[in-house]
Amino acid sequence: MDVRYINPFLVAVQNIFDTMIDVPFTLGKPTIKMDKAPSHSISSIIGISGDVSGCVVISLSEEISLQLASALLDEKLKELNGDCTDAIGEIANMIAGNAKTDFPAEKTSISVPTVVIGKHKVNYPSGLPIISIPCEVGSGRMVVDVAIKVNS
Repeated sequence: MDVRYINPFLVAVQNIFDTMIDVPFTLGKPTIKMDKAPSHSISSIIGISGDVSGCVVISLSEEISLQLASALLDEKLKELNGDCTDAIGEIANMIAGNAKTDFPAEKTSISVPTVVIGKHKVNYPSGLPIISIPCEVGSGRMVVDVAIKVNS
């Protein structure tokens, strides 16, 4: 998997945390994900299609979702409700939009993210390694999983 397709998403995540969300954030060391199960109960899934295809999954716990949504909305959210879900979707949308500006493949579409809550599966492309990047966020962790391939 070519880092030219991964780095725009990692740079975008860092940019969004630096400019839009007042929560401490640090990227961790990438590893190969061995299973296809999401790391946490909430995922924002960004689909990629065209010359390059696959997905980017931002997986986080309810606690981290509430922290991030509260920081974005500048109000303390105490439950996973529509406002929280919308805020998580907006964060993922900002990441997708930011990544698109630096994405090297011209004939590629990056979708509007989908937020999935609760026990779920992610349809990662088959036969591809999943690069998993843990992130220290506020008082916990989130994970950015990337599975992208160049279509011939």
